[in-house]
Order: sequence, then structure tokens, then C-alpha cells
Amino acid sequence: MTRSGARVRATVTALAVAVWLAAMAVPPAVLLRSRDSWLGEFARPEARSDWDAFRTDMKRQSGRDGPVQRKVPRSVEPPALVWLRDYFALAVTAWLLFTGVLGGFFCLLVAGALGPARSGPGPSLPEEQAGRHHDPDQQRERDDQNTQ
Repeated sequence: MTRSGARVRATVTALAVAVWLAAMAVPPAVLLRSRDSWLGEFARPEARSDWDAFRTDMKRQSGRDGPVQRKVPRSVEPPALVWLRDYFALAVTAWLLFTGVLGGFFCLLVAGALGPARSGPGPSLPEEQAGRHHDPDQQRERDDQNTQ
């Protein structure tokens, strides 16, 4: 591989790793930074009354016949509030795990695809055929001898 090819490979690999690390770090950081303000917003009495109105509407629509059967949410709190309060750590852990595994695999894939072609030993031939040219007449004679 030439120097310019090696440089391109190193640059693309470094870029893929940088994107992967940013994808792992930025979303959890944004969520951590915004979590407290969102919790305050969803804990407001207006948000709770909106959620109660939604649940009441679902109760009213659940007994109707029609193509869509509505189910009344069981939670008395808005789902976003429950998620941010109770499942936040699980969500961040899942994000880091899945992004880490999938992004890491992708980086390895990019690095391998851009890597130099590696040629190993080819298929081995029997010693009697190594270095010998193929002669169709001799092959027919051997085939005739093997079928008798």
C-alpha cells in the first residue's frame, strides 16, 4: 500500500472512530443536561391535567365499536415523566451498550475494508500436479483408465 493510501485509510478510520465516540457521548450528555428541566415541565399541574384529560378521553373511546380499540393507559403519571424519573439510567446504559457494540463493529468494518489486501497461500495441489501444465489428452487417458 502506498503512503497516500495508508494516510487515507488512517484518516477515514480516525474519522469513523471520532463519529462513533461522538454518537456515544453527545446524546447522553444532552439528556443529562436537559433532564431536570424536562422533569420540572412534566411535573407541572398543567401537564398532569393534560394527561388526566387524555386518559379520560381514552376511557370514553374504549367502549366504542370500530376498527380501533383504545386501551386506557394504567399510569396516573405522564409516560415521559416516568421514563425520565425511573428508567433514565437504563435508557442511557442501553444507548451506550448498543451504540458501543454496533459503532465499534462498524469502525472495525471500515478499517478492515480499507486495509491492504492480504494474500495467503493459495490452494495446494498434489505434488504430481504442481508445476505441470494441463494436457487434455493425458486427462482423457487417465479418465478412461479409472473407468475400467
